[in-house]
Amino acid sequence: MDTHFIMQYMPLFVEAAKLTVVIALAGILISILIGILCSAILYYKLPILRQIVKFYVELSRNTPLLVQLFFLYYGLPKIGIRWSPELCGIVGLSFLGGSYMTEAIRSGLETVEAIQEESALSLGLTPLQTMRYIILPEAIAVALPAVVANMIFLIKETSVFSAISLTDLMYVAKDLIGLYYQTSEALLMLVVAYLVILLPVSILGTVLERRLRYAGLG
Repeated sequence: MDTHFIMQYMPLFVEAAKLTVVIALAGILISILIGILCSAILYYKLPILRQIVKFYVELSRNTPLLVQLFFLYYGLPKIGIRWSPELCGIVGLSFLGGSYMTEAIRSGLETVEAIQEESALSLGLTPLQTMRYIILPEAIAVALPAVVANMIFLIKETSVFSAISLTDLMYVAKDLIGLYYQTSEALLMLVVAYLVILLPVSILGTVLERRLRYAGLG
């Protein structure tokens, strides 16, 4: 193991990790918003919109992220729509993650008993207030483990971003292996980088899940 090589090129992995975290964070936040909106549409069984959401979920979940990225980055420019690699990564991750978050939050919404919604409406709350203050908090608490698992999944999916020339962790690792043939060192730094990013997310999710369980919400 060449420690000098590791110390020399570790800054490249640090910069790549920062870019990976920024894109993953943006994609996850947008995914959660998409998930809340789409799951609410499914929960209230809104006509037409419900069918659109179902089509989106099936399309997104049954096509690989790599194919979606190729369509965004290489396909759309043929009709004059051009994306930067960073924006393409965020859009692709949001498109994929939104469908998974939709299913996770929808499963949480289905656990909320109808009597709670009826009670809230009878007390004078509007449907929007009922969703915001009564239904959604309980649903999120139940869906939290699935949401955290989806977050980890989406962060790991960023490893395919190198296919669209985005200088993420995988791009840097493959570049160093191709240039210097230091496979073990490059892969070790890659594994450590992903571990540093993913382990806090996993621990935070476990802590939140336990606290919600103790509070009687999970």
